[in-house]
Amino acid sequence: MSRTVKAHILLILVTLVWGATFVQIKDALREISPLLFNAVRMVLAAGVLALLYRTHLRRLNRRIVRTGMVVGFFLWLGYAFQTTGLQFTTPAKSAFLTGVSVVFVPIFLAIFWRRKISRWSVIGVLSAFIGLFLLTVPAGVSSWGDFASVNKGDWLTIICAVAFAFQIISIGRAAEQYPFQSLSVIQISTAAALMLATAPMLETLHVIWSARVIAAILVTGLLGLAAAFTIQAWAQQFISPTNAGLIFALEPVFAWITSYVLLGERLGWRAAFGALLILAGLLFSELLGAARRAETVPSAA
Repeated sequence: MSRTVKAHILLILVTLVWGATFVQIKDALREISPLLFNAVRMVLAAGVLALLYRTHLRRLNRRIVRTGMVVGFFLWLGYAFQTTGLQFTTPAKSAFLTGVSVVFVPIFLAIFWRRKISRWSVIGVLSAFIGLFLLTVPAGVSSWGDFASVNKGDWLTIICAVAFAFQIISIGRAAEQYPFQSLSVIQISTAAALMLATAPMLETLHVIWSARVIAAILVTGLLGLAAAFTIQAWAQQFISPTNAGLIFALEPVFAWITSYVLLGERLGWRAAFGALLILAGLLFSELLGAARRAETVPSAA
């Protein structure tokens, strides 16, 4: 089996883990507060990554640390809003709303970094925003729907998508200059430290150390964070960013399938159509938009 095939298979498995764990985290949050849950699993992941990449940490300098801390801030912000929001919304909706972060990326690059946005990216953005409306806003008395019925979890997850978009941009820019291994350790360590510091201030800490909580921490900490970062760093040496983006677009699909099988979650026709439009927006933005960007970027001779 070639390394390219292995890389595709491993990235699909990583995406499956990310999608499937939405249900597991939702279940665990009945017995542990969200920020405490994030803090424990991030400390675990940071420790494992520091052990794996200890040789890279010997070559740290102030610039790498400062850049990694910026990325870690957005990672902390994204996970804080996502996990807190998951208490109030469903796993499938949380996954699809989080996925909108990929579509936010070209918008923020155009606004804050003056990057040109391709025609396909514009189509992807419009498709995703229409899908976002249909998924979160139930049909109401008015033709626009019932905005008052959008729950707290949906709003928190939309904010999470904004934070993750900036995390994607910042890690992409940082990876051009610094080793991914060092950045991974610093960003997760920063996010873990911020979770530990803010959890007592932002929530009432509580935990029941049940089997489901411990299993969720181990699976999401070791597989969803530590292993996923390591596999992604290796696999994307042999897969183009376009193909990787296409694979990552499967995350909300895996989340919905898992939620449907384990919880019987049904989106309804309006919400399901909205989810399909979000997925289509991801594909337009990442597959066709990325291909268009690649055509316009000169080769690095």
